[in-house]
Amino acid sequence: MLRAIKIIFNATLIVLAFVGFNAIGGQKYIEAIKDGIGTFIAQHNAESIKKIGDFSKMNEEFVIDNTMSIAGFKAVIAEHKASGQRMVILDTGKKPLLTQDDIKSQNVDIKLKDLSEKFKYKGIKVQNLTITNRGTMNLYGQSVPYAKFDARVAKLPISEISGVVASVKTSDGSEKLALSLSEKKKYSQLITNEFYRGVSESVNN
Repeated sequence: MLRAIKIIFNATLIVLAFVGFNAIGGQKYIEAIKDGIGTFIAQHNAESIKKIGDFSKMNEEFVIDNTMSIAGFKAVIAEHKASGQRMVILDTGKKPLLTQDDIKSQNVDIKLKDLSEKFKYKGIKVQNLTITNRGTMNLYGQSVPYAKFDARVAKLPISEISGVVASVKTSDGSEKLALSLSEKKKYSQLITNEFYRGVSESVNN
């Protein structure tokens, strides 16, 4: 829907420019339309974010980078501004991609490899994925298990990454899959913990 609105808006600008709308003082109307579209998109993103969680207590070191759909699931992508480390929360609904039992199991690396095949995009492929550590972290106010991993990624500027994966079931019965990823030498569990400590369930959920 947002993409369609942007296309229509751009086409409108082209037509208005062609007929010389600006020459009769139309610029202020174009700016008004542009501001309205920008406000609508921001409100849409805010509503999408609220459906996944409450980020109002998020540390100012982080910024919500985007909301998007990944393989049909709603996702919020955040970034730690100083380091570039990324955090992803995927709302998988009532059909979890990974449960807490999966993450605690000895074959979680196989399950992650299977997921990477499902979510690969434009030839980007995860290789040599290995589990390097396990622990617990705070996610949506719950203490949940996580698995830390190293991997190689083909067709990206950064070839070696590190990260963690965790899963939590929220009060509405849906599963949230949480990831934190960075360049292997720069990954910080402290950054991951700080971000997810500031995420809670939305009041409306």
